[in-house]
Amino acid sequence: MEELLLVKYGEISLKGKNRPEFEEALLNHIKWILREHPGARIEKAHGRLYIHSSHDTRLLSRLSKVPGIVAVAPALKTENNVGEIRKAAVEAAKRAVETLGESGKKVTFKAESRRSLKSFPLKSPELNHAVGSAVLTAGLGLTVDVHNPTFILQVEVRENGTFLYWTEVKGMGGLPIGSSGKGIILLSGGIDSPVAAYLAMKRGVALEALHFWSFPITGEKSKDKVVRIWQVLKDFDPKMRLHIAHFTKIQTAIMELCPEKYRVTIMRRMMMRVATRLAEKVGALAIFTGENLGQVASQTLESMAAIEDTAGLPVLRPLLTYDKRETVELAEKIGTYELSCLPYEDCCTVFVPKHPVTKPRIERVREAEKDLPVDELVEECVRNIETLTE
Repeated sequence: MEELLLVKYGEISLKGKNRPEFEEALLNHIKWILREHPGARIEKAHGRLYIHSSHDTRLLSRLSKVPGIVAVAPALKTENNVGEIRKAAVEAAKRAVETLGESGKKVTFKAESRRSLKSFPLKSPELNHAVGSAVLTAGLGLTVDVHNPTFILQVEVRENGTFLYWTEVKGMGGLPIGSSGKGIILLSGGIDSPVAAYLAMKRGVALEALHFWSFPITGEKSKDKVVRIWQVLKDFDPKMRLHIAHFTKIQTAIMELCPEKYRVTIMRRMMMRVATRLAEKVGALAIFTGENLGQVASQTLESMAAIEDTAGLPVLRPLLTYDKRETVELAEKIGTYELSCLPYEDCCTVFVPKHPVTKPRIERVREAEKDLPVDELVEECVRNIETLTE
């Protein structure tokens, strides 16, 4: 009998001839995590992933945040032998009772068996009876309830052994990191952009985070806040890097040389230019933002069109149709909400004019920024980007 973790994935199993590519991306992500868990090793067999490791709660938690994983189940593996399966079932039931921690309460169960190994001598109903009777006579005080059990004892008979599990940790689902290419996420200190990053990663995008920092207009605490948000997002992709773009000179030039009501639009156009140049350097295929339709003046369709005009790549907005409540709920779920609420302003919030234009025409925006030394400012900003990996 062996302890291991059974990894379930959903969408990947629906893929066709390119399924091995998605599985390989998921394997690589898990292997990266297992570097910090000596002795753990991963096995791919018959459309399933198994991690040979003790039931480490920290490892379970980390795996639940891996894009592409639907669930992770602590499991026991034994031989395809009815007697050994009955012994493993009793041990699994003991683990279930310990996990539930419901001492003194009536605990019920039912057995559910599946056989992908059709040569196994017992059919599923017969195996359910064999497993159930072993647990009932083991002196654990359990009773059967097929309609509303406290836990379900799952039994899977496969070619490489029989696997028994009694609980599972829900994963984030989606597609493995990197299976959908690479993107740049414009990461502010607000609520929205970290959630946009999460949603992009859930669809298999490997992200490079880009933050615009305007020191001393915004201080060290503003930067530290974004670093902490980035570190939370790294739970979903440990390889994500954070690029800090020093943006003070660009903002100062905009304030000096551009009409006030166009400042936000022009600032975001400059951000798109910098993001496009960074994307060229790192091989990104798209720019992701936390923009939401109609939320602020710079997020009207007209403003988005004027801003996107300077991007050399597709600009994708995962939160475009979300209302704030939905975004906040996701931010709380992924652990970025409280950090985003810290009272340290970013370069956008301190730069908003009293009366920003809400429906800018592209030709007028171009005219408003004609005095800016655009290429010079962008090249200097890109050249001085600071990159963090840890």
